[in-house]
Amino acid sequence: MSEHILLRHRDVADIDKLEVYLAHGGFEALRKALTAQTPAQVLEEVKASGLRGRGGAGFPTGVKWSFLPKDVFPRYLVVNADESEPGTFKDRELMERNPFQFLEGIALAAYAAQAERAYIYCRGEFWDLARDLDRHIAQMGDAGWLGARLQGSTFSLEIYTHLGAGAYICGEETALLESLEGKIGQPRIRPPFPATYGLFGKPTVINNVETLTNLPPIIARGAAWYRTIGTPKSSGPKVFSLSGHVNRPGNYELPLGTTFRTLIYDLGGGLPGGRKPKAIMPAGASSTLLRATEAVLDMPMDYESVAAAGSMLGSASVIVLDETVDMSWLALKTSRFFKHESCGKCTPCREGTYWMLRLLEHIQSGEATAEDVHLLGQVAGQIQNKCLCPLGEFAIGPVQSSLALFAEDFQLHISQPSPRAAAVVSEHA
Repeated sequence: MSEHILLRHRDVADIDKLEVYLAHGGFEALRKALTAQTPAQVLEEVKASGLRGRGGAGFPTGVKWSFLPKDVFPRYLVVNADESEPGTFKDRELMERNPFQFLEGIALAAYAAQAERAYIYCRGEFWDLARDLDRHIAQMGDAGWLGARLQGSTFSLEIYTHLGAGAYICGEETALLESLEGKIGQPRIRPPFPATYGLFGKPTVINNVETLTNLPPIIARGAAWYRTIGTPKSSGPKVFSLSGHVNRPGNYELPLGTTFRTLIYDLGGGLPGGRKPKAIMPAGASSTLLRATEAVLDMPMDYESVAAAGSMLGSASVIVLDETVDMSWLALKTSRFFKHESCGKCTPCREGTYWMLRLLEHIQSGEATAEDVHLLGQVAGQIQNKCLCPLGEFAIGPVQSSLALFAEDFQLHISQPSPRAAAVVSEHA
């Protein structure tokens, strides 16, 4: 993109300083909303923009806000800044380098939802980032963009940061709410949904960092402008976190609908050593794998196209795996992560992730039989659609897709020991 809409710090030096942000149109969108638009009009503008959640599910943002029950107060806005998906690192850059656009987005969402309290839930490792956000929030308050009766309007807002304790499960929105309330971070049974029974039992909007950072340009420039970027069903820019076997990993802001090939080769510089890609994980460690065929490389990176191919775009944390990768080893690595991060509330997830890991370790040892590989698929199937939250589905995605697409990688370990077997055995001895 010729202009960065989200990663504006790459175009404007020191935009993380309030005076620089103000000099480049900062808080004009919030001023416009407070002086010329009702909360309902802001909501309708976001609906019209086609903005979809950038945290994973891709649900339409304005539609999500409209689920709030009428005339039930107080309401809360909660920001999911618990960026814990392996391969995802976009939200941290936004909060560190373009914080005021993010905070202005919070204020706009809170105004639309008529919420006078907003909480930013940061992952536990973001302690330094949370400290900096507190400083930026204080500067906003001193400048009159937070507090009572913002800019002379009838709307008041306070923003608070809250640190988690490093649990991946708290990226799930109801587990996040439990943690924010001081309870064990475990998913809630739904319904009721957060829009009606959220933080402290009150109507709550929960949005991701990148989602909220899109709001100031939408309100400032209008929904029609925003829809000129991306595709008709997946509008706007997206920050893609590129990692794995690429020469230039990093965050890249692109219109939704850009191809994997453009991201990996034109921006990422291709694969080291001229090797060929074997698979792509389009949504981090929780991805259903895509075989890196020419058709997949030329596939548009939007919510509909990736879903039609059997995976999901999610937070767009694209991990590239080259031809040297043993996919049974990849399944082992992801299973170890999800087994460790399972909160244990659901028996299928708690027990299933344990047994998937045990079976994959056995396969990697070179002592497994064909029956063990078959059993691995059965165990994954017993987790599917049986859990309170998506973690169980995330855990089985890499396992089931690697079994389906790369069965030969598993078969290799039935007849001979794996080159990685010694390391696996010693690690768990």
